Amino acid sequence: MTWYYDGVPFDEDGTHFGYVYLIENLTNGRKYIGRKYFTKAGYKQVNGKRKKIRKPSDWKTYYGSNETLKEDVSILGEDKFVRTILHLCKTKSECAYLETKEIFARDALISPTYYNDWVQCKIRRAHLANLQITDITK
Repeated sequence: MTWYYDGVPFDEDGTHFGYVYLIENLTNGRKYIGRKYFTKAGYKQVNGKRKKIRKPSDWKTYYGSNETLKEDVSILGEDKFVRTILHLCKTKSECAYLETKEIFARDALISPTYYNDWVQCKIRRAHLANLQITDITK
């Protein structure tokens, strides 16, 4: 299945670290807010030494970390879900901030219309120095 950004299919542009997303179950309208990175940590051997690298993540096939959501995708099929990118983010901190902001703004932790059941966030103001105010008001 496809990820959509601004209503059109999205493929990684190579300039962003990750994204904040919304997955919607088309059978019952239930939603999930999350974040995903385009790469993940890995290691490779260089001159006999272990070197930390970034390698591609599974973002193209990803359907969130929530077990209930993943079970619904498995039972109903991927075609019963729409995956929308809400924010493209330049840094890990931007992803964390914007995901948390979306979860709280939508009351996703207390609304039965969302799969979300927890939020984890650790952000430093300094890490958001380049975040434009227009990025968070969409």
